[in-house]
Amino acid sequence: MPRRPTLKLPDKAETPQPTTARTGTVRPKFGVKPLRKKAEADTAPAAAPATAEARTSAGKLPRAAAPRRVSASTSDRRKAEAPAPASRPPRPRTPAPRAHVPARDESQPVPRSEPSRPDAGGATTAKQRFYETASPAVVAPPTRSRAARHAGAAGAAPDLPRLSKIMSERELCSRREADEWIRSGWVRVDGQVVSVLGTRVAPDVRIEIDPAATRLQGEAVTFLLHKPIGYVSGQAEEGHRPAMVLLRAQNRWSEDPLPLRFQPSHLRGLAPAGRLDIDSAGLLVFTQDGRVARRLIGDDSTVEKEYLVRVEGTLSPQALRQLNHGLSLDGAKLKPAKVSWQNEDQLRFVLREGKKRQIRRMCELVGLKVVGLKRIRIGSVALGKLPPGKWRYLRADEKF
Repeated sequence: MPRRPTLKLPDKAETPQPTTARTGTVRPKFGVKPLRKKAEADTAPAAAPATAEARTSAGKLPRAAAPRRVSASTSDRRKAEAPAPASRPPRPRTPAPRAHVPARDESQPVPRSEPSRPDAGGATTAKQRFYETASPAVVAPPTRSRAARHAGAAGAAPDLPRLSKIMSERELCSRREADEWIRSGWVRVDGQVVSVLGTRVAPDVRIEIDPAATRLQGEAVTFLLHKPIGYVSGQAEEGHRPAMVLLRAQNRWSEDPLPLRFQPSHLRGLAPAGRLDIDSAGLLVFTQDGRVARRLIGDDSTVEKEYLVRVEGTLSPQALRQLNHGLSLDGAKLKPAKVSWQNEDQLRFVLREGKKRQIRRMCELVGLKVVGLKRIRIGSVALGKLPPGKWRYLRADEKF
């Protein structure tokens, strides 16, 4: 192909548009695409739309007509003009009748289900095979109430006493300890091990205790504490500390005769056997032994507790007789007490019961004001020379 000669470009005003030799159309300048002139498109005559018959005859199928667009206002107007559908009345609901299930006789055994039949395909489902092969204890639901099961655990009637209560009444242990021993399988009734809580037995049964329970009970300890004023007997209240915080190795009385080494396990399961209010001082007992707790604070306890009470006021002989017997608290008469003068400003009280703030309330009934109270004896165990804030162990030869 011959090389095209280079042309000299004239001025901008006189520059003609280059044309091609074959078609005579305007050639793009230096690779720039030709622009479609809007003026030519506007002046070109519009072609007449072809009819469907002409298109069909020409071999072209007509296009589907575009859907007509309806404005929002027209659509709303059509919805408003359309008639509202007729409302149907609500259908009354009638509960389905329940089938009557007759009560099953408790004396009859639970019937086993019949073997399941295979389905239409000739195979049984996994659920059907489970109920066919499971044991009756798994499949059959419980048929007795909880009270009946407890009563029948030892073949006894529901009106018989519980085993733990009988053990407590025989002073074998406390009811709490009895439940722990029964749960551990350490109790035998007429030669049979009983491990179900709440078992009821006859009052004259023979009860045997496993030696392991006896050894555990023998390891239980009892603390004797001289509680000072400002400590509460039980849980902490109103910012006051409980007296149990004093039961530490550094607070042990140096003259304690019992050669027993203090262990942190001695504080496990410890509970106060009795109480002293925050303004009182004296002997306070903490024990792990349920027998000791029951003897001191049981409902049928008759252990004497001796107090020295400093009072203010005048006490007549008649009021002194009322302190011994004749007063009532909380709508109930008090048990007979022993009240006498210890010295010119102190009274000596010996009680066999322990109501809340009993001595202070008794003195208020006869016109006295208590300014000091100290417990010096519980049963046959005396406070002695134990200093305030110190404690010692209860010896084996000491009994309340």
